[in-house]
Amino acid sequence: LLTMHVVSMGLVAGVIGYWDMRLAGTALKWIPVSKVKSGLFPYLYGGVAVNAATGFLMLYSQPMRYFPNFYFWLKNLLLFLAMVNAMAFHLTTYRSVAAWDNDRVPPFPARLAGSLSLLLWAAIIMTGRMIAYSGLVPQWWLDLGLE
Repeated sequence: LLTMHVVSMGLVAGVIGYWDMRLAGTALKWIPVSKVKSGLFPYLYGGVAVNAATGFLMLYSQPMRYFPNFYFWLKNLLLFLAMVNAMAFHLTTYRSVAAWDNDRVPPFPARLAGSLSLLLWAAIIMTGRMIAYSGLVPQWWLDLGLE
């Protein structure tokens, strides 16, 4: 499960990385934003499906290992924030993509969403990796008696 989770996360992170770098105006500048999306998102959907399923199965297999884990909860908070960022972008800025689709540098709201997403996904991957090291947590978390 862990291997499938990591491999699918690599796919998800790669697709999101390219997409976000295009939005941030740092990569694939010669390709219209809508083409980047239509070319990459089918892979993203498959990767997310496998990643979510394997993540759920890992949680289901050892719930008492994950529920008290500081990094598990931090990763889930970051995932939630990444989803809010993506939804906000798609419900606002992306609606006007026809006006800036071919621009080498997208408008500021798109660059902001892409940059924020890159930071969030880097943090999600780091905190996901830290779940294995449950002893390395802030003292205040230990003081709550949750570990």
